[in-house]
Amino acid sequence: MSTVSRSDRVSMFASFGWYNYRLFWLGALVSNIGGWMSSVAQQWMVLTELTDHSATALGFQTALSFLPVALLAPLTGAVADRFSKRHVLLVTQSLLALNAFGLWLVYTTGLITLPLAFVFGIIGGCVMAFDMPARQAFTSEMVPARLIPNAIGLNSAQFNAARLAGPAVAGLLIAAVGVGPALLINAISFAAVLAGLAAMRPGELTPAPRSRGGAGAVREGLAYVRRRPDILLVMAVVFILSAFGMNFPVTNSLMATTIFGQGAGEFGALGSAMAIGTFAAALVAARRQRPRFRTILFALGGFSLGMIAAGSAPSFPIYMLLLVPIGFCALTILTSCNALVQLAAEPEFRGRVLAVYLAVNMGGTPLGSALIGAICQEWGARAGLWVGGLATALAAVAMGLWLVLHDGVRLRLRRVWPLRFRVHNPGALTVTPTEPGVGAHA
Repeated sequence: MSTVSRSDRVSMFASFGWYNYRLFWLGALVSNIGGWMSSVAQQWMVLTELTDHSATALGFQTALSFLPVALLAPLTGAVADRFSKRHVLLVTQSLLALNAFGLWLVYTTGLITLPLAFVFGIIGGCVMAFDMPARQAFTSEMVPARLIPNAIGLNSAQFNAARLAGPAVAGLLIAAVGVGPALLINAISFAAVLAGLAAMRPGELTPAPRSRGGAGAVREGLAYVRRRPDILLVMAVVFILSAFGMNFPVTNSLMATTIFGQGAGEFGALGSAMAIGTFAAALVAARRQRPRFRTILFALGGFSLGMIAAGSAPSFPIYMLLLVPIGFCALTILTSCNALVQLAAEPEFRGRVLAVYLAVNMGGTPLGSALIGAICQEWGARAGLWVGGLATALAAVAMGLWLVLHDGVRLRLRRVWPLRFRVHNPGALTVTPTEPGVGAHA
């Protein structure tokens, strides 16, 4: 019997009924294709042109790109709650386009060095720190509350459709003409999302109440998160996943080059293989109206098993095939966690809560990528995958125990299976057994 009831399902493309969301989605699709092309190009540039396949340098570059998101989160969340999110995005996307053009220009003129590549990564990370919470919270202003999980799922589908196309095209392009054209395409692609934002109908948006400015807004946001054990649990899971599991820019590039001896085209194909799984998971998430903690637990278990199996893969085709279920499980975790946070947070705090959530998510990446890069450098790429698998397995066990043992959780033993998780109040989680298909949720 299906574990998802009809009341838990919506039309897969329901959010497309809103004009502003359609514009946003299409513009982001084009921009993200360019972004994935640039990501592959920069990884290949650092790995093969600026270093001699240095896992440490690649991990450091990834860390520098994401570190500002973690460090600036309290400030950027307050900005997202204080100002028009649409206007914030117009500014940040324009700055990201300028940064992308700058990187392309420096590369094509032959001036690029490893330290300079790091500088562009830091600049982009600082702008993304302001862009990401505003962009995440903006979703709830374009569609009604009941469609927020659907819109998040479609956003993920769009992102991963771009991930299917971008790395594959970039790999072929790099093999044919080099890194430069991929960097240029990314810079140009920002025009699509800027045009979509500019063409929106402001009267059809439903802005959240504006917060007050200043340091008080920052303190309020942090205090609000501390009072919410349900949100803290989600953030803990996301941190472990991002720190130890989501280091594929490092592990994929090293598995492709040092373990299996493949070139740029095959390296790009790995990103597309993972995107098949993440795209499928995003479409499933778009049908799911109510996210559940049980879904996260199962996906964590599947992810950890997939990572351990991938680290033991005997050949490149098998490794690439294993990335499909790994991608499915990873995206299931992330979309469920994102939807849980957005639905749990009160509208006037949503930007600040999402900023902290993104800081935890993105902040885990610089720590993890540097650590996994060092592990790969010392013991090989397979060890990096095994560490990620073991860490997420421990996270799944800890999450299950926390839900049962934490003071905010009550377990009623009328039935043992299935267990569903429902928030009855902002300060506590309740575990209650229900019939399959009944819409109990987090």
